[in-house]
Amino acid sequence: MVHAKRVLFICVHNSARSQMAEAFMNSLAEGAFLAESAGFEPGEINALVIEAMAEEGLDISANRSKSVFDLYKSGRIFDYVVTVCDDAREGQCPIFPGVTRRLHIPFTDPAALAGTHEEKLAEVRKIRDAIRDKVRELMAEWTDDTTKRKLA
Repeated sequence: MVHAKRVLFICVHNSARSQMAEAFMNSLAEGAFLAESAGFEPGEINALVIEAMAEEGLDISANRSKSVFDLYKSGRIFDYVVTVCDDAREGQCPIFPGVTRRLHIPFTDPAALAGTHEEKLAEVRKIRDAIRDKVRELMAEWTDDTTKRKLA
């Protein structure tokens, strides 16, 4: 039996980008990957992100933000750690024991968007779609032949 590859997505508040990445990976992976997410300064899940993810059939309304430092202190092991926050915050990520690969893939922070509800939602949809596409790309890149058979 092949074990699921463990992936941690990190952003500032664990309220938007990392939550979307976690949800997409867990919904698309069919057990080949197990994603979690956390933030440097955990906050409330962004309502626009909840709305945009619901459009994709993914309900993250019950999700709660987690602290990356709490995960680190608990000794959690991840195969991959992916920061999705801006470049200024990426360097604050702790080094997790056992991590075989660390990536930084910045996405716009939905909390920084301005405009009407509809204008902001339209931008969140673009961010959501970019994250979904990147998650698919990462899964394809990280999938070995054994995992490919499991996903097929």
